[in-house]
Amino acid sequence: EIQVVESGGGLVQPGGSLRLSCETSGFIFSAYAMSWVRQVSGERLEWVSGLNGGGGMISYVDSVKGRFTISRDNAKNTLSLQMNSLKPEDTAVYYCAAAPDRIGFVYSRSYYQESAYDFWGQGTQVTVSS
Repeated sequence: EIQVVESGGGLVQPGGSLRLSCETSGFIFSAYAMSWVRQVSGERLEWVSGLNGGGGMISYVDSVKGRFTISRDNAKNTLSLQMNSLKPEDTAVYYCAAAPDRIGFVYSRSYYQESAYDFWGQGTQVTVSS
């Protein structure tokens, strides 16, 4: 059974930090590129960050560069997103998603295509508000 479960969301004040985690099972984690994708209610998905199976190729959306750090632990089949200096505009549901890895995936157009991803979590709400 495939499982993709996010955790770590919550309510935080502007300037605060949160660490999201994504625990997975049922597939070969290291063979998948992993991404964090967020969505504000009623709006499009936004690809926040992604990295390849080995973790050496990483992509960030410009709005989070310098504030968010993505990482993965292939031994534990987990993906993380450390979010610092949070802003109200970071408020969204954050999803963890897995796509079959291939060379340069996180720099390709496919990276931004929902259909490229095989597995998605249920999402975790992040709310940044004073």
